[in-house]
Amino acid sequence: MSAPSDPPAAVPAPVDSTPAVNTSQTTPSDPSPSNPEAAPETTAEPAKIDDSFESQLPLSAADGLIQKLFPRPLDSAKPTPPAPLTPDQEAKYKDVFKAVSEWTTVPTTSAKNSPTAPITEDEHMFLTRECLLRYLRATKWNVADAIARLQRTLTWRREYGVAKLTAEYISVENETGKQVILGYDIHGRPCLYLLPSNQNTETSDRQIQHLVFMLERVIDLMGPDQETLALIVNYKETKSGQNASLGQAKQTLNFLQNHYPERMGRALVINMPFMILGFFKMITPFIDPQTRQKLKFNEDLCQHVPAGHLMKSMGGDVEFRYEHSVYWPTLNKLADQRRAAYKERWIQGGKRIGEFENYLKTGASPSLSQTEGASNGAGGESQPTA
Repeated sequence: MSAPSDPPAAVPAPVDSTPAVNTSQTTPSDPSPSNPEAAPETTAEPAKIDDSFESQLPLSAADGLIQKLFPRPLDSAKPTPPAPLTPDQEAKYKDVFKAVSEWTTVPTTSAKNSPTAPITEDEHMFLTRECLLRYLRATKWNVADAIARLQRTLTWRREYGVAKLTAEYISVENETGKQVILGYDIHGRPCLYLLPSNQNTETSDRQIQHLVFMLERVIDLMGPDQETLALIVNYKETKSGQNASLGQAKQTLNFLQNHYPERMGRALVINMPFMILGFFKMITPFIDPQTRQKLKFNEDLCQHVPAGHLMKSMGGDVEFRYEHSVYWPTLNKLADQRRAAYKERWIQGGKRIGEFENYLKTGASPSLSQTEGASNGAGGESQPTA
């Protein structure tokens, strides 16, 4: 897939959770799995989210008119726990972990014989235990395929320029609230609304970059024990010309399936007119069968999202009004804080490939290094960062 044009160089770049490309080589002193002796003993308190900011955000429909996003799911929303790994799956995970731990460079483009550049710290941080497992599940536990897809994703993120998609650059695309992150479903998945009737720009690469940016923010807001999102698409009042083209749809499906595997927990599509249904039939052959099972059309959304976290226009109780000057800075401040705390915990944990996402998200559960230390202290064998 050819990369969209880069955003203007003059746009300032805030902190981003995506792998930022730089030219700094991992040195022998880096505390990474390829050099475990250098991993520091960490006793510092894990980084914490700024509760004073989050306490100012609404929690549910009971807070009246909503113009900001909810920072966490309702207490009744419970993520589905992952199935424990079988011995064979654990062995395959270790094989993938060993392979990615040995990477020192990654291709900078998808072109044949592309030049390479040193793998960065942020790219190491991207390779969590759960990330490796997502790619293994997506490839039906084929180790070689999972390794190849992981490297292609790192290359895609570099080539596409994910880290360059700043809030300032994307802002114009969301001025009318055509994409909104609001609330969590019954399983604690953050909800991303796509509202085509609010389309405000001409067809361009930036429209697809907008979706990538919002997917990254949804991932920032995923809580512990949660790896997936709920996508809600409302075609009410959508006019001809406001929908994605077939080319855009294929491009979107390509990066969703190849570079965000196992991230779609549910896709809820409502108010679908006949012409849109035909459009979905056209793109169905490009959709992975497992993904198709997650698509639900014209169902009662309250079966999937608590009324207290669902927009009133979709059948819920939330009186939501989009005001760009209010919503956009709030979304990005919350995401910035979550990413900064996530990275600080990763540093405190020893900058490990294969780190646990639950530790990185909250600091409330042990890090990889702490788990290994406890295993050694109990007389058990250290699991080599698996």
